[in-house]
Amino acid sequence: QVQLVESGGGLVEAGGSLRLSCAASGSIFSIVTMGWYRQAPGKQRELVAVITSGGSTNYADSVKGRFAISRDNAKNTVYLQMNSLKPEDTAVYYCNLKDYRVFWGQGTQVTVSS
Repeated sequence: QVQLVESGGGLVEAGGSLRLSCAASGSIFSIVTMGWYRQAPGKQRELVAVITSGGSTNYADSVKGRFAISRDNAKNTVYLQMNSLKPEDTAVYYCNLKDYRVFWGQGTQVTVSS
């Protein structure tokens, strides 16, 4: 089993920044993709950003140029630096880990006030 523990959410004004962290523990294989998804009220969960074990990244168009995903393989931790936040970024953000299995974190609330 794998456990994902997220931290770093909160309330911020539009234009501000937040940094999310997700630490993975348990039976983790070396070749995994980690990422962040978000779900706003009344909407489907959507991809925000993912990063492979080799460091390749993919971003949603809506966050390109504002968000940056990174990882520390030694710590099994993935980060999401969110800059220039907008009210439409308000959502619950979920950490995700994939090898041949899929695991989710419990989610952390990000609220951006206008």
